[in-house]
Amino acid sequence: MHLIDLSSPVNASFWEPDEIIHHSMSPVEGARHMSAEMLEHFGIEFDVNLLPDGEFLNNDTLTLTVHTGTHVDAPAHYGSVARYGDGRPRTVDQLPLEWFDGPGFVVDISSVGAGVAGKAVIERELERIEYLPCPGDIALLKTGAGDRVGTPRYFTEFAGLDGPAVHFLLDFGIRVIGTDAFSLDAPFTYILETFQRTGDQSVLWPAHFAGREREYCQIERLGSLDALPRPTGFRISCFPVKIANAGAAWARAVARLDE
Repeated sequence: MHLIDLSSPVNASFWEPDEIIHHSMSPVEGARHMSAEMLEHFGIEFDVNLLPDGEFLNNDTLTLTVHTGTHVDAPAHYGSVARYGDGRPRTVDQLPLEWFDGPGFVVDISSVGAGVAGKAVIERELERIEYLPCPGDIALLKTGAGDRVGTPRYFTEFAGLDGPAVHFLLDFGIRVIGTDAFSLDAPFTYILETFQRTGDQSVLWPAHFAGREREYCQIERLGSLDALPRPTGFRISCFPVKIANAGAAWARAVARLDE
């Protein structure tokens, strides 16, 4: 079994609209912290000089949103009310694990540039790779945005899906659609400029709002889709971290190919 990492990193040196704060505690600081915590919470005094080199475990504290790096958006991310089931969209900790492990396929929409890929683009690419999606498949969109990770351009230069394209994929029984871009929708700048020019409300984040009509998840900010040797014939795992009551969670996306 050959494994390919399809995740983009959480990196405080990257440009992000929401700043990442990363504080690293050294092993020496960790020893002092442990000693102070033992005294405060348990009344136990401990001399850190008894430890090898006066060191204990290091630690890292990060402040960031759940939409940083590769992550899974749950139905609750799309709004507080759903138009399916009991009307209560599920949070990321409530979703079936089997949704996030299944056959994957890649649809290349990079030719669209910064804008919107419609149903016709998806149909054409599926015909090109000669693949008919099946229920439980995980669709991955290759926009080319992965080359711009860590820069402001990553958030403005990519292609998203319109509503009909999302529903077209969901009609196959797909529950998870992934992208190597910041969003499954077009860039915010493109959406707002289009709306201001046309006044058409349907251009306002249609891929996300489709999740109010039908239950599905997005994997956003994937990485290294170019490392896949073929557009089909692999499985993908992308289990979200179990954060209670959250609309999204970080995930490590990995493709598995038979040798």
